[in-house]
Amino acid sequence: MAGSVNKVILIGNLGSDPEVRYLESGSAVAKFNIATTESYTNKNGERVDNTEWHRIELWEGLAKVAEKYLKKGNQVYIEGRIRTDTWTDKEGQQRTGVTIRANSMTLLGGPSGGGNSGGDYNQGAQQGGYQQSGNAPRGNAPRPSDPIPPSMAAGSNDDDDLPF
Repeated sequence: MAGSVNKVILIGNLGSDPEVRYLESGSAVAKFNIATTESYTNKNGERVDNTEWHRIELWEGLAKVAEKYLKKGNQVYIEGRIRTDTWTDKEGQQRTGVTIRANSMTLLGGPSGGGNSGGDYNQGAQQGGYQQSGNAPRGNAPRPSDPIPPSMAAGSNDDDDLPF
């Protein structure tokens, strides 16, 4: 098998407003953290929530969209790739961190995932900007309780369009 895949899909809530800065070149970069929570019942019958925090990085048009529309608590759908960064901290210690560099973002609404302000944004490959995508109608974006679109669910009859 040739090649490899580095793709991440996350649905979570912002832990703070995005931090947006502009480089000397004029490029915009936004950084923020989102929380994803997995809930399950342990063997004692107690409900357990396991929250993971993910560092998200957006560039150019996506960063500008984040600056304008994202706020602490908003629910967002992110697609991107994993990037490992290494740096030296103030004490001279070598540090490593994992960042998700997003290339697609869907606004899912407020902290409760209301879906009333949704919108899809994809990083423009050629111009470094963003395009509002027409793939998913506003307010109909995937939610944590429904992560697989019906057209991709097992038993779907949409295989007529497959090229193989």
